[in-house]
Amino acid sequence: MREQERGGERGGREGRQELPPQSPEEQARAICLRLLTGMPRTRRQLADALAKRGIPEEVSQEVLSRYEEVGLIDDAAFAGAWVESRHRGRGLARRALAQELRTKGVHTTLVQEALEQLDSEQEEQTARELVERKLRATRGLERDKRIRRLAGMLARKGYPEGMALRVVRRALEAEGEDAEDLGFG
Repeated sequence: MREQERGGERGGREGRQELPPQSPEEQARAICLRLLTGMPRTRRQLADALAKRGIPEEVSQEVLSRYEEVGLIDDAAFAGAWVESRHRGRGLARRALAQELRTKGVHTTLVQEALEQLDSEQEEQTARELVERKLRATRGLERDKRIRRLAGMLARKGYPEGMALRVVRRALEAEGEDAEDLGFG
């Protein structure tokens, strides 16, 4: 029994035998499939991963083009799903979402198309919900500090200053704060 166990370990991991060396194309396909298994990726993210692992540019482009043809890579679908997920889950505004997508290598036109699914009313409604949740945590603080915290939270999530201040003002008014004392009147 011991002899079998040792024999299995010699081939690499237990029970596996050494695989013959892979061609760059096979390596590129394996790398892409492994990365795509965990979560969707953009073409640029995959190209960067292949370059980091020493896959030649021409091989990388060939494999990535083939994966686009068969639908394994779809930057437009990635961008749409990213906008939906990050807006609902994190409350990010269009500006922050656009920045994230650009850093992931999504082309500007695809970013704009994905952001079109968010309208201004939906974005403002999300801002109101974020402020309502944070409003409870700021009770007891002085008014100026509440404004800074609430507007700052929205700014970090990419909301325009005008919208952030308008949403904060309305939330504080609804809570009973005097808008004129807050410098909004």
